[in-house]
Amino acid sequence: MVEVIEGGAYLFDGRELVADRPENAAVLAKRLAPNREAAHKLARQGTISYGILAAHNQGPDDGARGSAPTLKLKFDALASHDITFVNIIQTAKGCGLEKFPVPYILTNCHNSLCAVGGTINEDDHVFGLSAAEKYGGIYVPPHLAVIHSYIRETQAGCGKMILGSDSHTRYGALGTLGVGEGGGELVKQLLSRTYDIAYPKVIGVCLSGKVRNGVGPQDVALAIIGAVFKSGFAKNAILEFVGDGVATLSADFRCGIDVMTTETTCWSSIWETDDRIRDFLALHGRAACYKPLRPAAIAYYDGMIRVDLSTVKPMIALPFHPSNTFEIDALLANPGDILRKVEQDAAAIMENPKIRFTLTDKVDAQGRIRIDQGIIAGCAGGTYENIMAAASLLEGGGSSISDGRNTAGSNSGPSVQASPFSLSVYPGSQSVMLELAKNGCMGRLIAAGAIVRTAFCGPCFGAGDVPANNGLSIRHTTRNFPNREGSRPADGQIASVALMDARSIAATAANGGYLASAEYLEGAAPPPAYHYDESPYRNRVYTGTGFPKPTVSLRYGPNITDWPDMADLGEHLLVQIVSFITDPVTTTDEIIPSGETSSYRSNPIGLAEFTLSRKDPAYVGRAKLVRQAELARQELVRNGGAQSASTGTLSDFPEFPSLPEIREVISHIRTIKGMERFDLRDTRIGSAIYAVKPGDGSAREQAASCQRILGGAANFAREYATKRYRSNLVNWGILPFILDGEPVFKNGDYIFIPQIASALKEGRAAVQAYLVSPNTNQAAVSDFTLRVPELTAEEKEIVLAGSLINYNRRTG
Repeated sequence: MVEVIEGGAYLFDGRELVADRPENAAVLAKRLAPNREAAHKLARQGTISYGILAAHNQGPDDGARGSAPTLKLKFDALASHDITFVNIIQTAKGCGLEKFPVPYILTNCHNSLCAVGGTINEDDHVFGLSAAEKYGGIYVPPHLAVIHSYIRETQAGCGKMILGSDSHTRYGALGTLGVGEGGGELVKQLLSRTYDIAYPKVIGVCLSGKVRNGVGPQDVALAIIGAVFKSGFAKNAILEFVGDGVATLSADFRCGIDVMTTETTCWSSIWETDDRIRDFLALHGRAACYKPLRPAAIAYYDGMIRVDLSTVKPMIALPFHPSNTFEIDALLANPGDILRKVEQDAAAIMENPKIRFTLTDKVDAQGRIRIDQGIIAGCAGGTYENIMAAASLLEGGGSSISDGRNTAGSNSGPSVQASPFSLSVYPGSQSVMLELAKNGCMGRLIAAGAIVRTAFCGPCFGAGDVPANNGLSIRHTTRNFPNREGSRPADGQIASVALMDARSIAATAANGGYLASAEYLEGAAPPPAYHYDESPYRNRVYTGTGFPKPTVSLRYGPNITDWPDMADLGEHLLVQIVSFITDPVTTTDEIIPSGETSSYRSNPIGLAEFTLSRKDPAYVGRAKLVRQAELARQELVRNGGAQSASTGTLSDFPEFPSLPEIREVISHIRTIKGMERFDLRDTRIGSAIYAVKPGDGSAREQAASCQRILGGAANFAREYATKRYRSNLVNWGILPFILDGEPVFKNGDYIFIPQIASALKEGRAAVQAYLVSPNTNQAAVSDFTLRVPELTAEEKEIVLAGSLINYNRRTG
């Protein structure tokens, strides 16, 4: 079904694949003659990705990724939604923003439920409109479109690059390299600075064959994610889709696969383009944005994923990750064992004894799996073709379900059968909804018992359609991490999401709410041609690109607050470990939960109270104690106490009420060679988190900024799941340290890192760190080697300054 080819591979004429392996040496020598080295370098430039990156690179590029030049990129457009744009604009304003230098689209598709939290969600929307007016941006009101649907319809084009503050910023199917990042990277673009990154790997995804009956884009995407996520094969790479199979897929189908590439942890994606993409862009009034994109006659990829579309079957990703994939047939053939294993895996990460998470209770005596809820929504599910296919299959009904795999009785008409099962459909934009209304599909869905709602991302991140406790929801959305459906494990609540394609969700609805595969329904009728009508946008969207109005004042609500002051790094760093997480992967949703917390994302201090609240509820209290100690240190320095203490004894230091053991820690630090006269004038005290592999998931910067606001100074990890989370840490002045091997420390321990500022300036690869253990029977001080993160010159200055805000204020 999906084959992963490790190592490099050549693609000849866009179709012939030859792996760069010893057994192919003779073939490659002949094909790359007369100068293989020169041909190899040229082949590296033969990818679609290379051409787009080169066109946007503001720095030198020798064309050979092996030398890892740093790309300095400027993007054609920026995009944010309403749980990120307030913080981004506030940060940029504090750094001297005068106008948006490129189109900046502010959509309002996450905090659309304006009754949640009182006025504060609508206050954010009003702020966004005033910012679009003041700085010259584009403002898309609530319920009009989800962010990625709007960008596809109005902004994407062949050869472009778009940067968005949402991890699913993916427009590769339309020929655009879309990159999802934290807000700090958008701030740099707003200040006309560059996005700096080492040249990424480019991994080919070679598609062949045609999809079988009942298979949709989510099925193909889940098959790819399941094959590559756990190995990290695609991590921080560009996935480049090529091959004969591309031409068999519609533009909507390609977009549905493309948006899910984020879940492989790749950096971006791009597809070869053809007449179907030309027609899509022309339909949306942007014919001039089309150009054919194909690899050169010889293109070299750092790896290859081969997908025979004809072998992909309807898939399901069980809780709690999109990579936990199974063919629906396989699950229905052995539900007990598979669901029991999911329960066991969940028990290993659920630390609340009040939680009883079960899935096996969904299996009835006939072996059927009962589902509580179905959702088709957002940038992944809410496309025209997905909804039309679901409606067609739902109308075909259970009478066509056969082969013994789906076992509901006959369905005499188009309906969601009366049962606890519910089905909600969210078109991705008002333009799609308008077409569904015109062609009668929306009416048929409503008459069948489905609930049709306006464009909203809520079901994707836990702010809408939350099932009952221990409920199981099947969703054509992007993620099924813990709590993405809105439950609150800290309060003993737990529900779960399984990802599926809209077609099999419709089959399940027709099957009375029992899990079913769309493969065994009669094929969906081909949808009528889509007619794009821009009227909803023309009548409601504010378009001010290039026309800023400096006299307009930003409109604030009581929940919109400025960032607090943050100290610089200092020469030395003393941190206490205040959370120690041993899960294989820690998502950004676990660091700063989504759902109801989204209403507080314009209030940095208020939002910080939710940090790790579902994973480690004691974290905030521990971190605050460390922050109080740092504030006491700053007061000590202001009053000159630290200077006198440097020549005196431990008793010359005042008490630290929040952490009285710090005086003992200082005493132990003074036993380190060269630290005999150590004081606190040039030492930041901060908190730190250890996690094995943190940062999978959302691009939102709050996963890092909340740590910083609570006094965070460092993270320790075996590796970081995504580039965007690591970038967020850096932009908020948090050092992303890497550990080789198991940590030598535990929760509550102190780590002293002397001369860390000098180490950063000098580009050292490692430093000597010290585990300091006051009031214990173990050795008071023990040393270990700590890898210093690789940082660009600008990133070093940002960390030294204490945050991107501090850096920008100082450099102007």
